[in-house]
Amino acid sequence: MACTKIFSGNLPEVMSKIIQYFQNDYSTLHSCILVNRLWCRLAIPLLWEDPFSLKYPKNYRYIEVYLNNLNENERTQLNKYGINNGLFLLNPLFNYTIFIHHLDTCIIKKSIEKWVATVETSIIEEQLDYLRQKNNDLNYTKLIYKLLLQIFVENKENHIYTFKTAVVLDEDFEYFDDAIEIILQNPSFICNIRNLILDFEISNENTTKFMKFISSKCNYISLLHFSFPLFCNTVIEKHLSQIIDSQQNLKKILFSFNNSVPLHHSLLSLKNSNCANTLRTIIFYYVNFKNIVILNEVFEKLNVLESIHIYYCSFLLNSGFIEQIINLTRPFYLKSLFVDELIDSLELLQLLLQKSGNYLENFGLGSLKREVLDLIIRYCTKIKFLEFRGRFKNQAIYKIFQLIEKVKLSLNYLIIDIYEIDNDVEFDSILLQNLGQILPSKLEYLNLELTINISDFEIFLKNSQNTFIKKLLIKNIRNRGQQQEGQEIETFLPYIKEYIMKKKRTEYLAFQDYIYNQASINNNDLVSLKDEVKEFRLYNIIVQNYFDLNINVPAFINEMY
Repeated sequence: MACTKIFSGNLPEVMSKIIQYFQNDYSTLHSCILVNRLWCRLAIPLLWEDPFSLKYPKNYRYIEVYLNNLNENERTQLNKYGINNGLFLLNPLFNYTIFIHHLDTCIIKKSIEKWVATVETSIIEEQLDYLRQKNNDLNYTKLIYKLLLQIFVENKENHIYTFKTAVVLDEDFEYFDDAIEIILQNPSFICNIRNLILDFEISNENTTKFMKFISSKCNYISLLHFSFPLFCNTVIEKHLSQIIDSQQNLKKILFSFNNSVPLHHSLLSLKNSNCANTLRTIIFYYVNFKNIVILNEVFEKLNVLESIHIYYCSFLLNSGFIEQIINLTRPFYLKSLFVDELIDSLELLQLLLQKSGNYLENFGLGSLKREVLDLIIRYCTKIKFLEFRGRFKNQAIYKIFQLIEKVKLSLNYLIIDIYEIDNDVEFDSILLQNLGQILPSKLEYLNLELTINISDFEIFLKNSQNTFIKKLLIKNIRNRGQQQEGQEIETFLPYIKEYIMKKKRTEYLAFQDYIYNQASINNNDLVSLKDEVKEFRLYNIIVQNYFDLNINVPAFINEMY
């Protein structure tokens, strides 16, 4: 009876909660809107809350739906560029602009560029020539960008929860300056944001103006990501500290790419503001710790801090940093540690791991000494995510095996990306011959980037038959002219089909043949073999592009915590 009521629409509140579970499952949401009016009304907001997202299936025609909100004067501006009124919907079923909750100004720009390319192909040749000629004088894409932002900003019903903007190249200032001008004239547009991501690799007076605006108008940010300009000055860092000071409920903060100015004011703000009782997660991403001398007093004041993540930071393992950490009276909840710098003092690393090794869940190693692996094996027992990326000598490989065995019960993600040393592939061969038999019975993710010999590959597949890997990625790296022929994708396919496809040992699969020489790089991807992709689909295995399935480690950490 309850099921009958749900599907007939008599329990809309329950149906709403059920459909929320399909928030990122766009194919299911598309099916929902065809069931009945209630399901359509519940699914449409989820489909349209972030249409610019890279996760969304792309045809970019949703831009035309938004442009339907233009007034006559604005449509006339577009008519001059060959965009006629035939593109606009006459009677849209919903006011789609009110559903958007996530805004990334860079993705909007890229989406418009791709939409423009599709529109140009539909314009007759005379109009297209005119359009291209006008584009030499006026920025057509920039016009649409401004019009779209105005549509979003001026709609009083909009509620933006995530706002992201980036200035990486000088040309980005043109778009950034336009966006800031529009937003500053309508401050209510982002005053309720919860997630703020600012990527300022370069800066101008408008970046500081915008930061001042954020500190005065946006006081309920729970997630703050800030990437510092390459040549940062103390003014930028002080404005960031003002943003932190102004927050009422900041739970997570990410500092990245700060090599020129110590995080003095920003860290002190964590200590002196409401953050002391709200902040739960801190992520340091490529931060220089050399001159940061206030870590001890700051971490002592953060009462609810649950996790700290350090990703390839410089001057991490120096006496100044370590002494501040080991002298803390509170636990130092180091959940992620990724290092690739040379370690002069193993004693310092040992002190850090004695303090925090038992909390460590995500660990990444670059080109380090095998003695480092000894310390990890000794102090870190709860690792879920392991990454080996860089140059490792053969002596280290058995330490890697020993570490995998040590954390086998908790290990869920494993990345091994080993560069060749003097074209010696012995490391890769030993790895493949032994790895399969030490893997846990189940892995969420395994990514192998190696120079692969076909016989070693078969051994690996045979030895790992008892392991189910939800997402399996393999990149075969070979140097044209040095690697023998016959190592292309088709050579590996019979083994993949025999030991992976037919045994249904994975849900998602990517295989790439990466061929390089000094002059060029070639990527041959399994997903390009359409008939093979269909065959894998019959076994409920989805073949994807290697780069699409590849984990971005910082993004992964950010999502997990």
